[in-house]
Amino acid sequence: MESLKGKNVLIAGATGAIGSATARLLAASGANLFLAGRNTEKLEAVALACNVPAKACFVLDIAEPDAVLALKEKYFSSFGHIDILINAAGIGIIKPLETLTEKDFLQSIHTNLYGAFLLAKAFIPAMKEAKKGLVINIPGVLGKTPMAGAAAYSASKYGLTGMMQSIREELKRTEVRITNIFLGGVDSAFWDNIDLRVQRDKMINAEEAAKAIWFLCQQPASGVVSEMVLQPFNHQAI
Repeated sequence: MESLKGKNVLIAGATGAIGSATARLLAASGANLFLAGRNTEKLEAVALACNVPAKACFVLDIAEPDAVLALKEKYFSSFGHIDILINAAGIGIIKPLETLTEKDFLQSIHTNLYGAFLLAKAFIPAMKEAKKGLVINIPGVLGKTPMAGAAAYSASKYGLTGMMQSIREELKRTEVRITNIFLGGVDSAFWDNIDLRVQRDKMINAEEAAKAIWFLCQQPASGVVSEMVLQPFNHQAI
């Protein structure tokens, strides 16, 4: 496994449960972190816990093109290159078709798919030029297997899966790795505003999900983990 010590890592969505837990693990492993997220207060707290300076933090909505360009400029003014891009940002809107609005649908696509596209377009070219790097996205199992009430969410995550598979084809002559991690239900704030009966006590712990990402950041030099599926025991049929 490759060492994380000294690796330059950008985490988008660092203020969420999975992103913040991943940041702590990577910091403890000696990685140089650049943290991005939507919530200023939460971002400052994560940065403090990981000993990341303010110059390596950026508040943004990844679905805003100008904001992602500004993130790119600030990142490369702090770090000369990028080794790992982790996209842990996203939103979850779970509603049946009858109550799903156009705004809900477009917001899901805008954040989960378009935002991922903007990040890829901003940072993958530098990896391609260097002929090495790692990009980790989190489509979740709903980017592989549909669920009732998840039309908008699954559309965005299936799109993310297909987009990254296509980009992977463009990188075949390099050692840039593209990894998708398909997480099952993770006990996080994702479920706080979703009107759905779920057993959060049987879901994956956010810290355990972060450990999976931490592991994926240390892939062997001779190969690539194209995808990983991690889900609760009661989801094993997926």
